[in-house]
Amino acid sequence: MLAFRAGLQGALRDGARMQPDLRPMLATLTDTPFDDPAWVFETKWDGFRAIAVAGPGHASLYSRNGNGISRKYPSICAALAAIEHEAVLDGELVALDAQGRSRFQLLQNAEREPTRLLYCVFDLLYLDGQDMRGKTLLERKAALARILPNSKLLLYSAHVAGKGIKEFEKAKRAGEEGVMAKLATSRYHSGIRTRDWLKVKAHQEQEVVIVGFTAPRRSRKYFGALVLAVREGKGWTYVGRAGTGFDAERLRAIHALLVPLITGKKPVAAKVPDAANTTWVKPKLVAEVKFTEWTAGGEMRHPVFLGLRTDKKAAEVTRETPKPLRQAKQAVRPKR
Repeated sequence: MLAFRAGLQGALRDGARMQPDLRPMLATLTDTPFDDPAWVFETKWDGFRAIAVAGPGHASLYSRNGNGISRKYPSICAALAAIEHEAVLDGELVALDAQGRSRFQLLQNAEREPTRLLYCVFDLLYLDGQDMRGKTLLERKAALARILPNSKLLLYSAHVAGKGIKEFEKAKRAGEEGVMAKLATSRYHSGIRTRDWLKVKAHQEQEVVIVGFTAPRRSRKYFGALVLAVREGKGWTYVGRAGTGFDAERLRAIHALLVPLITGKKPVAAKVPDAANTTWVKPKLVAEVKFTEWTAGGEMRHPVFLGLRTDKKAAEVTRETPKPLRQAKQAVRPKR
């Protein structure tokens, strides 16, 4: 993270007064949408979180764990370089399908395939040397709307005040991931998961770590299913297997990444179905899956592979359990 901050500071204009802490603010998952005039509601984008450092003629992008990703998204960086101020932005890199919906599985090849790539910007951390994080969310968003240039690759993430249930139902009908609920007066707390920002998912998704793969059957090549786990305490807990969501190229590419990680040591302690047919791998690769529900035994029912995540470390992947709304809205204000 120190290297991350140093690199970002080097990207800023000489003499700028910023000393940025650019870890993104994180949201708490809750179980139900709500209406509240003190809150605003935005689209929950289905992509990669990214911090942008931008100004006239220059721009850089960084993942939420501090890795530089500018080379992967040169078109977005070029669009951000048109900003006429020195600014640090928070947003989501997404790829849109033919219906205009953000789709995580499209993002990995978005610069090469005919999908619409966007950087959806929803917050402003610094502006011309001023730390904006102490201002309210609505003040930050108003300033963001003023400086964001007109570009087909950049989108200001608009919000609706008070009407969270309506926005959630609209997201469900459109097949979107869900909604973000944000306290209108909230400050930006870098690197902290707060209850000033809540997320409500329209369908079940979970980040998982790949700990093994089964042998392919019939005409399938490379592997049959991925064996999945999450971090619990100091160990790994088995949560299911994903055998769908792959095309031939994905099977080949993922298998190539797994082969160097093969190990003779089983990463999970509990019994795993079809263990004799499983090749174990070191728990390094993070994936995103969708599923129908959690079983009573703590496994995902019908998990479907969506894609690999390069923006999160394996040790950070835990089971994401929504907090009841009443508990989630009992906001804890972090000390700055």
